[in-house]
Formats: sequence, structure tokens, C-alpha cells
Amino acid sequence: MTTTLSSFPPQPASSIPVRDVRTSPADLLHYGRDWTHSFEPAPSAIALPESVGEVQALVRWANQTRTPLVPSGGRTGLSGGAVATHGEVVVSMERMRSILSFDAADRALTVQAGVTTQAVQEAAAAHGLFYPVDFASRGSAQIGGNIATNAGGIKVLRYGMTRHWVSGLKVVTGAGELLEFNRGLAKNATGYDFRHLFIGSEGTLGIVVEATLQLTGQPPAQQVMVLGLPALDAVMAVFEQLRQRLTLSAFEFFTDRTLHHVLATGAQRLFETSTPYYVLAEFDENEEAALAAFTAMTDSGLLSDGVLSTTQAQAQSLWRLRESITESIAAYKPYKNDIAVRVSTVPAFLRQADALFASQYPGFDVIWFGHIGDGNLHISVLRPKGMGDAEFLATCGQVTSQLGSLLTQLGGSVSAEHGIGLLKKPFLGCTRNASEIALMRQVKRVFDPNGIMNPGKVFD
Repeated sequence: MTTTLSSFPPQPASSIPVRDVRTSPADLLHYGRDWTHSFEPAPSAIALPESVGEVQALVRWANQTRTPLVPSGGRTGLSGGAVATHGEVVVSMERMRSILSFDAADRALTVQAGVTTQAVQEAAAAHGLFYPVDFASRGSAQIGGNIATNAGGIKVLRYGMTRHWVSGLKVVTGAGELLEFNRGLAKNATGYDFRHLFIGSEGTLGIVVEATLQLTGQPPAQQVMVLGLPALDAVMAVFEQLRQRLTLSAFEFFTDRTLHHVLATGAQRLFETSTPYYVLAEFDENEEAALAAFTAMTDSGLLSDGVLSTTQAQAQSLWRLRESITESIAAYKPYKNDIAVRVSTVPAFLRQADALFASQYPGFDVIWFGHIGDGNLHISVLRPKGMGDAEFLATCGQVTSQLGSLLTQLGGSVSAEHGIGLLKKPFLGCTRNASEIALMRQVKRVFDPNGIMNPGKVFD
């Protein structure tokens, strides 16, 4: 049976078995929300455990008192998965930021859940190795949150999702049990791999407290190019041309409206030609092959203009055009779609989605960008001036319902890397059928029998 939020009696903050508990209005607001900004936070308290023992004591207390818990990492999520809206206790992992061990033979790093993605990358680099999961929020996003949402980012095309780099997990389940999954093994054929249930579970089964992460060798030097395209149909044709000629690490897409907002923050336009669509490609350094590809695509009419980095500073400058997008539109509190289709289906999706948004969002500023080389697109809708929150969310929800129907037809997903949370919960059925959702509920009851973990999210 799913426990309803109304069944949880409020508990005094003083009874929470964690040394650092905060209840000031500023802390409740800060820790109670994520980057979604579509839901008003209303937690009852913020608990900041410092050890696995404190996390376990907290979860056991929550079971005894039937107090709902919302696990919280860097709160950079965009689906409301870390928002506390009904008096829950937020469990922030930011005080558990230790890098516990490095194993040179296994090329593995074991860390606490609150370690940031950037800290993992820097620790890997200090040992001459590479942690490839990467995104613009690397300095704030925490490993526990990355795992809970199976975060992707800008290098999925070459390296895959967070799931591919987690060789071991230590978790506190919703029942308060401390479990260790896979123990960092490369091979382990001993039945169900519960590690993969927790990766992408959005905190609904328990709390990730430690992770063993696989590292890899440093990649070759990378070059970056940004290309201007005259037509939407050219995007995937350019991708195919570059994929044949270069070893790609990333292939990103954005529109002229998207670039407009980035340039408004002070970024510099890197070539004069204005085009409706742009792509950014990162690849193993190969200037001769890159120039040959550029010439061939220009001659065939696929490109209008472009720029190729010749130094690392130039490459970083080009990446800023892509990585500044989310920040450049944050003040608008946009409604975000995060969809995925198979790469072979991207052209059909682009055509049909473009027509859908043109008809259903007249007068709206719709910002397209994403990791299109792996089939993932982000569509952020900016609220028109004078439109209230409720009307804006209702309008976007109606269009997302139609978008979900399109994704169902194309075999796509309503969430590629941001999770379901609160925002996408009404559209889960567009990707997962009733039997699958029923099985997910049964799995939740096994690990979280009293329904205390992140209630109301995903499918509750």
C-alpha cells in the first residue's frame, strides 16, 4: 500500500537523530527546492548527516515516526525530484564530502555521496586518470544525486551515462538497512544486481551514502568546432558526416534563440554569419580531418559558417556558448522538457516537434538545445510577460501531453537524464506502461515498506 503524505504526523525537529538540523526560513527555502522553481518548498526541517551511522539512524527514526524524507544532493535537478512540498525532512548530503580511497589497480575511486562531480574529476586527474561524466553543473552537482538520477551530460556520446561508471554502491534503504552492492567488482554473476535499481531511482528506494566509481585513461587532446547551419534537416546530416571523419566525444545542438540569451550574458559571437541552428562538436584533435570535413559540408550546402579551436582557451570559450545556456535563461524560470529518442529517430522527431511547438506555443520563446548526438534534447519554454504561474504550468502541461504522445509513437522517453520527480510524473505513462509502473511500485514496497522515501515522486 502506498502511504499518503497526509498520514505522516509532524515531529519536532529536536527529535531528529542528527547533530546538524536546521529550521530557519532561509535554510528551509534553500534546501527545500531544486532548479525546477515550479513548486513552492515547504519542508519541516533540514538534516545534514555527517556519517553513514547518522543516515541510518535518521531513516530508522523516520520509519518509527512515519516522517517523510527527501534526499538532497546539489539540488541541480530540473524535474522537482529533490523538492520538499509537504513538511518532509530534507536529507542534505553536503557534509559527507570525503574521498575515501583510490585503488590504482582497479582504477577506482570510492567517495561519499556528497562529493561533487568536479571534485571526482579533479581527484581522477591527480592520479593521471579521467572521470568522464560531465555537465555544466559539475561544481554543484553531487555524486549521490548523479547516481539517483543516472545523470548523463555532454560526453554520453562517447562514454555513456553515470550507470556505466558505478562499480559499487553502499546505500541505506527505506527500511533502514545498510546494504553494499557489487563491491567494485568488474564481474559478478550472482543474481540480481540491486546496484542498478538504485541508479536512477530518484531517492524513492533509499539513500546512496557511498559509491565506487570507475575511472579511465586520459583522453587525447580535444578540439572543438561550432558550426552554423541553415536548416533543421542539416543537423543530423552534419552529425553523420563528422561521425564518419572524426572521433567524437560530444555533439551538441542549439538554436539562434538560445544563442541570443547566451550572448545577452556577455558571451562573444565567434563568427559573423547569423544562422537559425548551431552545433558544437568535440573530438580527438585532428585539425586536418576537421578542416576537410568543414570544406566538404560547406560545399554541399550543409553549413553556413563555423569556427575551429586552435588552443585550449579557444575550446573552452566555444564550450561556454553551450554550457551557459541553462544559466542564461534561469531568471525566466522556464518550463523544461528533457526528452530522448533513438538517434535514428531524431530527424522525424525534430520535424514533428518543431511543428507542434509552432502551433501550440504562439508568442512563447521556446529554447531548443541538447546532446543531440545521443538522441537527447532539452526544450525550455519561457513564460510570456503577464502570464501567471498556474496558467503557464497548465499550458505547458497540455503541450507536454501532446509531446508525450509523439514520443510514445516514436518509442522515446519523457525524461532522458533529469528524472521524473514531480514535474514529469503526469507523463510517466507515455514511456512506461501500466504493468511496468505496477512492478516499480512493488519494488519500492520491498525497499521502502513504509513509504517514507521521497513520497509523491515518480509514480506515487
